Amino acid sequence: MTDVAVPVTTKKDWTSDQEIRWCPGCGDYSILTAVQMLMPELGARREDTVFISGIGCSSRFPYYMDTYGVHSIHGRAPALATGLAVSRPDLHVWVITGDGDALSIGGNHLLHALRRNVDITILLFNNQIYGLTKGQYSPTSETGKVTKSTPFGSLDHPYNPVSLALGAEASFVARTHDMDRKHMMATFKRAYEHKGAALVEVYQNCNVFNDGAFEAILTKDNRPRMLINLVHGEPIRFGAEGERGVVVTAEGARIVDVADVGEDALAIHDETRPDPSVAFALSRLSDGPTSPTPIGVFRAVERPDYGSMVNQQVRHASEQKGPGDLAALLSSGATWTVTGS
Repeated sequence: MTDVAVPVTTKKDWTSDQEIRWCPGCGDYSILTAVQMLMPELGARREDTVFISGIGCSSRFPYYMDTYGVHSIHGRAPALATGLAVSRPDLHVWVITGDGDALSIGGNHLLHALRRNVDITILLFNNQIYGLTKGQYSPTSETGKVTKSTPFGSLDHPYNPVSLALGAEASFVARTHDMDRKHMMATFKRAYEHKGAALVEVYQNCNVFNDGAFEAILTKDNRPRMLINLVHGEPIRFGAEGERGVVVTAEGARIVDVADVGEDALAIHDETRPDPSVAFALSRLSDGPTSPTPIGVFRAVERPDYGSMVNQQVRHASEQKGPGDLAALLSSGATWTVTGS
């Protein structure tokens, strides 16, 4: 990054002149606003910021940010982002994707970006449906989901994106939702500041094809008893009066009444724990957004990022063997000439 002072910006500076083409009432508007409001707080430069997306409703995102952007092909945003982040470590690279784009055709690319710890920030909009193609079931749709592509109910077992990311040993994993701008902005900021692969799952309502998918946990009345807010260094408890909590044992994590076990028995959240097993257990507390569900940062650990290691390896090779000669490389080894008949 340049040492020149970063100019002060506002939300307007990060907002493009493009007409927003999402359905009225879509949760994507809330996420977009949160990001546009956050960027000035980060002290980021528009010329050092890139948003890369795949295919889907969420993937229109780069058009609406007044930055560099790439609207790529289905599921391949993490692959493009990997190349850019490694070759241009001076840039801040964001990936905007959806549950279908990231976890179906893009599943392989997502997993490898996470395990390699590529220095990118991934926002995964999860509405549990294919919205752009008009309402087919997605990899996160619940079993039994009736859609245009599953008229008798889905037989698939759904992905849990947070569990998937933790299984790939991503160094930063979090969850937020589109009805709490303050929580989104705080979570996105943590992800942005993390050096390495950061994935944030965002529960996002599709009010046309899957309206109310998260209302069991996200309505104003339900949030106190249904959202388990993970705070580093604090006991994991929730409820209007903090009357419920989480205990972690060798058998996994489970929800308890604090009065039954005592506060000392509650798990203390440690997002920096090197072993992801406890974070994974927390991610399995709910098998869907219909019962108490953790939000916040599940894991935030430090380990070398992929781009830094690649560039260090290249520098070392250049020091040992010189800068190299592409023409000489292409003509080295076994070569042959093809002639016409």
